[in-house]
Amino acid sequence: MAILIIEDDISILRGLKDNLTFEGYQVITATDGREGLTIALEKQVDLLLLDIMLPGMNGYEICRKLKKEKPDLPIIMITARGSEMDTVAGLDIGADDYISKPFSIPELLARVRAVLRRLSPENTEIETYSFGNVSLDFKKYETTINHRQVELSSKEYAIMKYFIEHEHEVVHRDDLLEKVWGFDITPTTRTVDNYILELRKKLEEDPSNPKHILTIRGAGYKFIP
Repeated sequence: MAILIIEDDISILRGLKDNLTFEGYQVITATDGREGLTIALEKQVDLLLLDIMLPGMNGYEICRKLKKEKPDLPIIMITARGSEMDTVAGLDIGADDYISKPFSIPELLARVRAVLRRLSPENTEIETYSFGNVSLDFKKYETTINHRQVELSSKEYAIMKYFIEHEHEVVHRDDLLEKVWGFDITPTTRTVDNYILELRKKLEEDPSNPKHILTIRGAGYKFIP
Protein backbone atom coordinates (compact mmCIF):
# COMPACT_ATOMS: atom_id res chain seq x y z
CA MET A 1 0.00 0.00 0.00
CA ALA A 2 1.18 3.51 -0.82
CA ILE A 3 1.10 6.25 1.83
CA LEU A 4 1.68 9.90 0.94
CA ILE A 5 3.09 12.14 3.68
CA ILE A 6 2.76 15.92 3.25
CA GLU A 7 4.86 17.45 6.04
CA ASP A 8 7.28 20.39 5.98
CA ASP A 9 9.19 19.45 9.16
CA ILE A 10 12.04 17.38 7.70
CA SER A 11 12.87 15.56 10.94
CA ILE A 12 9.26 14.43 11.40
CA LEU A 13 9.00 13.54 7.71
CA ARG A 14 12.10 11.35 7.83
CA GLY A 15 10.95 9.62 11.02
CA LEU A 16 7.54 8.85 9.57
CA LYS A 17 8.99 7.64 6.29
CA ASP A 18 11.53 5.34 7.97
CA ASN A 19 8.97 3.77 10.29
CA LEU A 20 6.27 3.31 7.65
CA THR A 21 8.80 1.84 5.21
CA PHE A 22 9.93 -0.57 7.94
CA GLU A 23 6.28 -1.63 8.33
CA GLY A 24 6.17 -2.53 4.63
CA TYR A 25 4.36 0.49 3.19
CA GLN A 26 5.47 2.28 0.03
CA VAL A 27 6.03 5.90 1.10
CA ILE A 28 5.83 9.04 -1.03
CA THR A 29 6.71 12.42 0.51
CA ALA A 30 6.16 16.10 -0.15
CA THR A 31 7.10 19.21 1.87
CA ASP A 32 4.95 21.73 -0.01
CA GLY A 33 1.16 21.82 0.00
CA ARG A 34 0.63 22.37 -3.73
CA GLU A 35 3.20 19.72 -4.66
CA GLY A 36 1.55 17.27 -2.28
CA LEU A 37 -1.91 17.93 -3.70
CA THR A 38 -0.62 17.29 -7.24
CA ILE A 39 0.94 13.99 -6.17
CA ALA A 40 -2.26 12.92 -4.37
CA LEU A 41 -4.36 13.66 -7.46
CA GLU A 42 -2.03 12.10 -10.02
CA LYS A 43 -0.62 9.04 -8.24
CA GLN A 44 -2.25 5.94 -6.77
CA VAL A 45 -2.28 6.66 -3.04
CA ASP A 46 -4.01 4.49 -0.41
CA LEU A 47 -3.73 6.89 2.54
CA LEU A 48 -2.59 10.46 3.19
CA LEU A 49 -0.83 11.74 6.31
CA LEU A 50 -1.41 15.48 6.11
CA ASP A 51 0.10 18.31 8.16
CA ILE A 52 -2.06 21.43 8.53
CA MET A 53 0.50 24.25 8.52
CA LEU A 54 2.23 23.92 5.14
CA PRO A 55 3.87 26.27 2.63
CA GLY A 56 2.02 26.74 -0.65
CA MET A 57 -1.37 25.47 0.55
CA ASN A 58 -2.59 24.56 4.02
CA GLY A 59 -3.81 21.12 5.00
CA TYR A 60 -7.46 22.15 5.35
CA GLU A 61 -7.59 23.31 1.73
CA ILE A 62 -5.80 20.17 0.52
CA CYS A 63 -8.24 17.98 2.44
CA ARG A 64 -11.24 19.87 1.08
CA LYS A 65 -10.06 19.58 -2.53
CA LEU A 66 -9.12 15.90 -2.24
CA LYS A 67 -12.42 14.88 -0.65
CA LYS A 68 -14.14 16.45 -3.64
CA GLU A 69 -11.91 14.76 -6.24
CA LYS A 70 -11.07 11.51 -4.41
CA PRO A 71 -13.76 11.01 -1.72
CA ASP A 72 -12.54 7.48 -0.93
CA LEU A 73 -8.97 8.55 -0.09
CA PRO A 74 -8.50 8.25 3.70
CA ILE A 75 -6.81 11.25 5.32
CA ILE A 76 -5.20 11.50 8.76
CA MET A 77 -4.53 15.11 9.76
CA ILE A 78 -1.31 15.81 11.66
CA THR A 79 -0.80 19.12 13.44
CA ALA A 80 0.93 20.79 16.35
CA ARG A 81 -2.37 22.33 17.34
CA GLY A 82 -4.41 20.51 19.95
CA SER A 83 -7.48 22.68 20.41
CA GLU A 84 -10.96 21.28 20.00
CA MET A 85 -11.75 23.90 17.35
CA ASP A 86 -8.93 22.72 15.08
CA THR A 87 -9.89 19.09 15.66
CA VAL A 88 -13.52 19.67 14.72
CA ALA A 89 -12.53 21.78 11.71
CA GLY A 90 -10.40 18.95 10.32
CA LEU A 91 -13.08 16.33 10.89
CA ASP A 92 -15.85 18.51 9.47
CA ILE A 93 -14.12 18.87 6.10
CA GLY A 94 -13.75 15.13 5.73
CA ALA A 95 -10.60 14.00 7.52
CA ASP A 96 -10.89 10.37 8.65
CA ASP A 97 -8.74 10.76 11.76
CA TYR A 98 -6.66 13.35 13.57
CA ILE A 99 -3.47 13.20 15.64
CA SER A 100 -1.62 16.03 17.40
CA LYS A 101 2.13 16.54 17.73
CA PRO A 102 3.96 15.34 19.66
CA PHE A 103 2.75 11.78 19.05
CA SER A 104 4.27 8.36 19.48
CA ILE A 105 5.07 6.25 16.42
CA PRO A 106 3.17 3.21 17.79
CA GLU A 107 0.05 5.37 18.18
CA LEU A 108 0.34 6.73 14.65
CA LEU A 109 0.90 3.26 13.19
CA ALA A 110 -2.15 1.99 15.08
CA ARG A 111 -4.25 4.81 13.62
CA VAL A 112 -2.98 4.08 10.10
CA ARG A 113 -3.91 0.41 10.47
CA ALA A 114 -7.32 1.28 11.94
CA VAL A 115 -8.22 3.68 9.12
CA LEU A 116 -7.10 1.26 6.40
CA ARG A 117 -8.97 -1.60 8.08
CA ARG A 118 -12.14 0.48 8.46
CA LEU A 119 -12.09 1.50 4.80
CA SER A 120 -10.99 -1.87 3.39
CA PRO A 121 -13.23 -3.56 0.75
CA GLU A 122 -14.68 -6.13 3.14
CA ASN A 123 -16.11 -3.29 5.25
CA THR A 124 -17.68 -1.46 2.30
CA GLU A 125 -19.79 -4.16 0.67
CA ILE A 126 -22.92 -1.98 0.48
CA GLU A 127 -22.93 -0.41 -2.99
CA THR A 128 -26.54 0.71 -3.40
CA TYR A 129 -29.47 1.13 -1.04
CA SER A 130 -32.99 2.54 -1.28
CA PHE A 131 -35.56 3.62 1.30
CA GLY A 132 -38.70 5.69 0.86
CA ASN A 133 -38.07 7.91 -2.17
CA VAL A 134 -34.29 7.93 -1.60
CA SER A 135 -31.74 5.96 -3.65
CA LEU A 136 -28.09 5.89 -2.52
CA ASP A 137 -25.18 4.74 -4.66
CA PHE A 138 -22.11 4.42 -2.43
CA LYS A 139 -19.87 3.37 -5.31
CA LYS A 140 -20.61 6.40 -7.49
CA TYR A 141 -21.36 8.76 -4.58
CA GLU A 142 -24.73 9.64 -6.10
CA THR A 143 -28.05 10.19 -4.34
CA THR A 144 -31.46 10.74 -5.89
CA ILE A 145 -34.85 11.56 -4.40
CA ASN A 146 -37.73 10.98 -6.81
CA HIS A 147 -35.09 10.88 -9.59
CA ARG A 148 -33.79 14.32 -8.53
CA GLN A 149 -30.08 14.37 -7.70
CA VAL A 150 -29.06 15.46 -4.19
CA GLU A 151 -25.44 16.13 -3.19
CA LEU A 152 -24.06 14.47 -0.05
CA SER A 153 -20.57 14.87 1.40
CA SER A 154 -18.28 11.87 1.84
CA LYS A 155 -18.87 12.03 5.60
CA GLU A 156 -22.63 12.01 5.09
CA TYR A 157 -22.30 8.88 2.93
CA ALA A 158 -20.23 7.27 5.68
CA ILE A 159 -22.89 8.11 8.28
CA MET A 160 -25.66 6.68 6.10
CA LYS A 161 -23.67 3.52 5.47
CA TYR A 162 -23.21 3.05 9.22
CA PHE A 163 -26.93 3.65 9.80
CA ILE A 164 -27.82 1.09 7.12
CA GLU A 165 -25.46 -1.47 8.64
CA HIS A 166 -27.25 -0.91 11.99
CA GLU A 167 -30.82 -0.27 10.85
CA HIS A 168 -33.46 -0.50 13.61
CA GLU A 169 -30.65 -0.32 16.21
CA VAL A 170 -29.93 2.58 18.55
CA VAL A 171 -26.75 4.28 17.33
CA HIS A 172 -25.04 6.40 19.96
CA ARG A 173 -23.31 9.66 19.03
CA ASP A 174 -20.03 8.32 20.41
CA ASP A 175 -20.38 5.27 18.13
CA LEU A 176 -20.60 7.55 15.09
CA LEU A 177 -17.63 9.65 16.23
CA GLU A 178 -15.53 6.52 16.72
CA LYS A 179 -16.63 4.49 13.69
CA VAL A 180 -17.19 7.25 11.11
CA TRP A 181 -14.67 9.88 12.21
CA GLY A 182 -12.27 7.38 13.75
CA PHE A 183 -11.25 9.74 16.55
CA ASP A 184 -10.85 8.02 19.91
CA ILE A 185 -10.89 11.17 22.04
CA THR A 186 -14.37 12.53 21.40
CA PRO A 187 -14.16 16.24 20.48
CA THR A 188 -17.91 17.00 20.71
CA THR A 189 -21.22 15.30 19.99
CA ARG A 190 -22.42 18.59 18.49
CA THR A 191 -20.52 17.62 15.33
CA VAL A 192 -22.71 14.52 14.95
CA ASP A 193 -25.92 16.45 15.65
CA ASN A 194 -25.08 19.01 12.96
CA TYR A 195 -24.48 16.28 10.38
CA ILE A 196 -27.75 14.56 11.27
CA LEU A 197 -29.58 17.87 10.94
CA GLU A 198 -28.15 18.35 7.44
CA LEU A 199 -28.94 14.76 6.42
CA ARG A 200 -32.56 15.22 7.48
CA LYS A 201 -32.80 18.42 5.46
CA LYS A 202 -31.54 16.56 2.41
CA LEU A 203 -33.26 13.18 2.76
CA GLU A 204 -36.43 13.56 4.84
CA GLU A 205 -39.69 14.80 3.31
CA ASP A 206 -40.38 16.74 6.52
CA PRO A 207 -37.05 17.35 8.34
CA SER A 208 -38.86 18.66 11.43
CA ASN A 209 -40.84 15.42 11.66
CA PRO A 210 -38.40 12.75 10.40
CA LYS A 211 -39.62 9.25 9.57
CA HIS A 212 -36.29 7.55 8.83
CA ILE A 213 -33.53 9.16 10.95
CA LEU A 214 -35.09 9.26 14.40
CA THR A 215 -33.76 10.80 17.60
CA ILE A 216 -33.74 8.48 20.60
CA ARG A 217 -33.78 10.89 23.52
CA GLY A 218 -30.88 10.40 25.91
CA ALA A 219 -29.25 7.78 23.67
CA GLY A 220 -28.63 8.77 20.04
CA TYR A 221 -30.34 7.90 16.77
CA LYS A 222 -32.15 5.08 15.02
CA PHE A 223 -32.46 4.52 11.27
CA ILE A 224 -35.84 3.14 10.15
CA PRO A 225 -35.92 2.37 6.40
